[in-house]
Amino acid sequence: MIDGPPVESQTPPGTTTPAPGASSRQEHDIMASKTAVFDDTRPIGTIPAIPLADIAPWAVFASVVALILLYFVSTEQGAFALFQGMYVHEFVHDGRHLLGFPCH
Repeated sequence: MIDGPPVESQTPPGTTTPAPGASSRQEHDIMASKTAVFDDTRPIGTIPAIPLADIAPWAVFASVVALILLYFVSTEQGAFALFQGMYVHEFVHDGRHLLGFPCH
């Protein structure tokens, strides 16, 4: 950021600068009149549909992770234990009570 007064445009009001590479006012007008063309024919504000085949693997993965987390919070070192010691129990202890699972 440069300190000092703001820099004002040196182009007089009401005039335009030619587009880069334009050799005349006519070329500038032709370039300025062109509009962008898009292939997207969806109405504005709609969300494109995602195919079920693209969602299914992520849904299965999220379900498996959720079930593993649910197991560790609800059951591990409570009614059943895969690991020795109380490390997992102590790690998820507050979450267990927050979700309503008894552990004492």
